[in-house]
Amino acid sequence: MRRQTATGGSHSAGSGRALRLDPLSLPVSYSAHDTRADGGIRQIELHRERVVLRRAVSGMRMALNLRVSDFLGIGVREIDDTQVMLVLVHRDPSLTIPLCVSDDQNEIVAAWAMWSETFALPQLQDTRREATPRRRRRNAIRSRRPRFLMRRRVGYQLNPTSIHRGEREIIARN
Repeated sequence: MRRQTATGGSHSAGSGRALRLDPLSLPVSYSAHDTRADGGIRQIELHRERVVLRRAVSGMRMALNLRVSDFLGIGVREIDDTQVMLVLVHRDPSLTIPLCVSDDQNEIVAAWAMWSETFALPQLQDTRREATPRRRRRNAIRSRRPRFLMRRRVGYQLNPTSIHRGEREIIARN
């Protein structure tokens, strides 16, 4: 297998030059703009089953190996009035990956369909979304309570009619 850079150069995605990746010639390796990374650049490797992101944050180098099935789909974003970007959308916006940047709408539509078919992911219309909150663990309390107590109601509730406040109690003894 051979590796390929995006359009034969070492420019970053969205740097003003058009980014065009071919979904039929995977695996592809290229660099893209990343605001959180040191130097503002991250390395991306696209394979049919997985995506590898390499970047350094605060001097700590990391490589994220993600399955393609972990991504939500292929989406379209507008960069400005003329340019449109095709992206591989992830639930975490910092893991969203650019695939194609172009001025031509017909080229974007054709590439959108090809990438969607290659990765077997849906075509998404609205890709601008915030990070989803982290899911709550199903058994967060299980480690703190014994299993038989999980079936019981928590706390003891008194019958409010049996409580007499503000009254003087008279006790009669024989």
